[in-house]
Amino acid sequence: MRAHIGTDLLFLPGASGVVLDDADAVLLVRRTDNGEWSLPAGMVDVGEQPAEAALREIYEETGVEARIERLAGVAMHPVMYPNGDRCEVLHVWFRCRAVGGTARVNDDESTDVSWFRVDALPAISGFVRIRIEKALAATDKAWFAPVDARVAELTDPLSL
Repeated sequence: MRAHIGTDLLFLPGASGVVLDDADAVLLVRRTDNGEWSLPAGMVDVGEQPAEAALREIYEETGVEARIERLAGVAMHPVMYPNGDRCEVLHVWFRCRAVGGTARVNDDESTDVSWFRVDALPAISGFVRIRIEKALAATDKAWFAPVDARVAELTDPLSL
């Protein structure tokens, strides 16, 4: 597709999981493309539900099997990849619990996988931080970007 449209803006559906272990540490991956710590995430495949995509991406990237505890949030987010590709992602994220597997680099999209205590997170983008914050909120309600407010974490074109 990129051969036809170059780096023009694409609209894509994305999903991720804020995965917690038994001690409520958060699972993060260090991305190969930009070296940043992020949540396991990716695009929703045709015919796939966002929840399925989140669980698939978690396993593909980290080797961790997870179950979804609840929908945590939904928001639009611009993405600029290091190669110049631009996307606007409708992103759905879930609060998840690790139920099996071993955290490890499980594909070529990351260089490291690790658990972090919430009070000892590495440097992360605002978009990663807001997803973690909303997933850990003491509510059963999913968060969404407000209609009439600017949310800084959702406006900078950062990676997933």
